[in-house]
Amino acid sequence: MAKLAIINGSPRAAKSNSKAYAAIFKKYYKQDIAEFNINKNNHLEICSRIEDYENILFVFPLYADGIPVTLLNFLKKLEEYQMNHNIKIHCIVNCGFIEYQQNTVAIKMIKLFCKQKGFKMGSYLSIGSGEAILKTPFAFLVKFKIKQLAKAIENERDKAFFVKMPLSKKLFIKASTQYWIGLAKANGVTKEEMETMQIE
Repeated sequence: MAKLAIINGSPRAAKSNSKAYAAIFKKYYKQDIAEFNINKNNHLEICSRIEDYENILFVFPLYADGIPVTLLNFLKKLEEYQMNHNIKIHCIVNCGFIEYQQNTVAIKMIKLFCKQKGFKMGSYLSIGSGEAILKTPFAFLVKFKIKQLAKAIENERDKAFFVKMPLSKKLFIKASTQYWIGLAKANGVTKEEMETMQIE
């Protein structure tokens, strides 16, 4: 079992769902863990500090069917950085869509990065309904999958995991619409205003 560095690739790292998923992972991973939030000024610092780690876990949300620019810019710097040893990359990707398959392109982007850099691709978890699931009775499902991911990494078994809320797409859309209408109302915005571009 080896040390692991968690790198939060969310543009709003400190207040992100990615941070919540990383916190759950830390409960189950029994080895040394370091955690980093990416910003535009700390790319080189993170690169130098993760040289001592055999495993890197990227945790990030889906942005336009790909990885967020925050993480993309960091990967460009990491690709240029001369590492002293081989590293295995793992990831947790979450999206607001109920279908975890929406994360496929983002995961392929991480795999391509590994191939270009010469890193090994390890385990990953693809989360559908990731913006909401932790606030529902189905939170135990994603926590269980994160636990499985942690064990797979500890045991050096490269596996793919998938999870989403067990709802039909129709029911999910209905529930999410009610959520956004309620949130808008709490902030003084009507449903009609949300349906236009004139909400500022």
